[in-house]
Amino acid sequence: MGGGSSGSWSRLGDIRSLEEKAKAALQGGKRNVFISFATEDMNEVNLLRAHAKNENSDIEFNDHSVREPYDSDRASYIKQKIAERIARSSITVVYLSESTALSQWVHWEVQKSIELNKKVVAVYPKGKLPAQPPKWISDYNIKAVPWGKLSDELK
Repeated sequence: MGGGSSGSWSRLGDIRSLEEKAKAALQGGKRNVFISFATEDMNEVNLLRAHAKNENSDIEFNDHSVREPYDSDRASYIKQKIAERIARSSITVVYLSESTALSQWVHWEVQKSIELNKKVVAVYPKGKLPAQPPKWISDYNIKAVPWGKLSDELK
């Protein structure tokens, strides 16, 4: 009968724990990052995420990117949700591949990031800079760095 209230206290403790972790992350220098990428590059982007979680890695960030497609056919709804995530981030990292240039969503995410005054940096696996990077990389003067140099850009 009294079990319901203990659950509330437990959840309150969980919230406090999350707040403490967030404060520690901010004090530890982690950046809030939005990763923009073409759907075809999901596996490579997941490797980047895993690399950042490795305790021996010099890359530290809180990932605010979209992990799964939004369940909606309405472009305005999808853009609103993505814009909210970009707004919570301090930097947008664009994963460069041959597919990036073909993605209208990546281009829109970069435009939105610039509109929201977010730093934008493009990253590619060492030795795999696409032969035809998107034209907007040079149009927006976005710096492209190999994966191993990303930590320098997050400082």
